[in-house]
Amino acid sequence: MVLTIPELSLLMLGFLVIAILYSSVGFGGGSSYLAVLALVFTSFFAIRSTALVCNLVVVSSSSFLYWKNGHLDFKKFLPFILTSIPCAFIGARFRLSEHTFFIILGIALIISALALVYQTMNTKQSTKPKTSYSSTITYLLGAGIGFLSGLVGIGGGIFLAPILNHMSWDKSIKIAALASFFILVNSVSGITGLISQGTFSLPLIEAVGLITAVFIGGQIGIRLSLTKLTGTSIKVVTAILVLAVGIRVVLANI
Repeated sequence: MVLTIPELSLLMLGFLVIAILYSSVGFGGGSSYLAVLALVFTSFFAIRSTALVCNLVVVSSSSFLYWKNGHLDFKKFLPFILTSIPCAFIGARFRLSEHTFFIILGIALIISALALVYQTMNTKQSTKPKTSYSSTITYLLGAGIGFLSGLVGIGGGIFLAPILNHMSWDKSIKIAALASFFILVNSVSGITGLISQGTFSLPLIEAVGLITAVFIGGQIGIRLSLTKLTGTSIKVVTAILVLAVGIRVVLANI
């Protein structure tokens, strides 16, 4: 066991809160799990592996509930998924230094958040109806974000959602549903990539506690998303979360 019981209990509480916040906008929480785990785990491989597994637990139930409520359009989502899966697998096989890993993660998060902040504050943009894009763009987006998600060890929805909101790709709830499903498939692909490289490492006792915490948090958050949050509030919460984590990661690794 890596952590003491009090340390693990505090970490579980933190993961519970993260899972509630992130699942309420269709995310798994991987970026924040990474940031927190970097403070308590010494093994870089354990950090990536644990974050991906927690991601997978949260978005599995979220994706199911989005589908059950009619927000998951598999035909429309398919181009993103087809290219993201192999690219996430490839990205996960790269061996980055810890410093490079966190710098890439932080910068990517900040750029994504600023794009969403601009889109949310721009009244004309935020009221614009959804726009149709060619399948080529969706294939390229899926590939690029899939690779980045595999590289840094998260599902990628936190990158995809701000971009799609900025593009007025669809309703906010549809984008949240896609982000959740996108994270699901890329988390599986990323874990497979880690296993194939022999870098999948999971501290068993800590993992059981954290998985329990994020499962409970995810159940609470997804229900908030489906019943309480408006499209604008989803965007605002998304932007705040992404920006805060991005700044925190960069400052900690400068």
